[in-house]
Amino acid sequence: MKNYENDFLKNVPVAEIIEIALSAGEKIMQIYEEEFVVEYKEDKSPLTEADRAAHGVICEGLQRLSGNELTFPILSEEGRSIPYEERSKWETYWCIDPIDGTKEFIKKSGEFTVNIALIHKKEPVLGVVYAPAIGELYYAKKDEGAYKERVNKREKRIERVKLPIKQDRKEFVIVASKSHLNKETKNFIDNLTSNIQHSTFISKGSSLKLLMVAEGSADIYPRLGPTMEWDTAAADAIVRESGKSVYEYVEGGVQGLRCKVQGARCKVQDEGLEPSTQNLKPKTLNPKPTTPNLKPIPYNKPNLLNPWFIVV
Repeated sequence: MKNYENDFLKNVPVAEIIEIALSAGEKIMQIYEEEFVVEYKEDKSPLTEADRAAHGVICEGLQRLSGNELTFPILSEEGRSIPYEERSKWETYWCIDPIDGTKEFIKKSGEFTVNIALIHKKEPVLGVVYAPAIGELYYAKKDEGAYKERVNKREKRIERVKLPIKQDRKEFVIVASKSHLNKETKNFIDNLTSNIQHSTFISKGSSLKLLMVAEGSADIYPRLGPTMEWDTAAADAIVRESGKSVYEYVEGGVQGLRCKVQGARCKVQDEGLEPSTQNLKPKTLNPKPTTPNLKPIPYNKPNLLNPWFIVV
């Protein structure tokens, strides 16, 4: 029987999507190094000339992709508002955020990203994320793995590695938002780390937080606050291909989540904690845990607002 899913993804040119992201990044950096005007949208979120310019570069690039089979609708943070009545008929579409982390762009922290995702049947099946100011490129396609590359100042790609990257550390690392660390997220982190002997907290901007979990430099990213689908889609595809997931946070599902978090740092056996892992206290572990309340976040929802989530 013909496997349509595999044939469909085989025809999606990741290399071309990467080039589109690099071109958008180049345009962004031209504006980043100059003076620019900051405007504010109706929801009071900032908007710059770079957001609009990157949106144009990405949309034009996607529309130039060869083959009618790749002519998919585009959903962009900076594009027109598309009613759910129209979107609900989309089986496959591009979901883009020309600049995730506009606040970081304005502050010139370097922690902003270009994000291009392909969504198929409510699941991100391809993702490209490029952080042009720090020269980091991440990408993934379903069933083909996730990768990270360095990009030098001449836009040349170097140092390709497969995710996750082996880490040599003993502490449990939590990453959270630099601009949106609310009380709920802080309380979650405090509750989580109360049973962890050695933990480190890192504050980071944009979709780079999800990518830290994907590459293994962080163990968990909790986001108990509002985000939109375009904020997460591209990085979510990379997270999934790295063997992790963006789980919907469910009130009352803390035990299942705790088991999943502990699984990221140690093996749970019938006897309890493996002797080699000392950063988690054995009393918090249950043998052979199950995670019935955890499910990945879906896409193309009616209001495009993500639920609270945990990346682990």
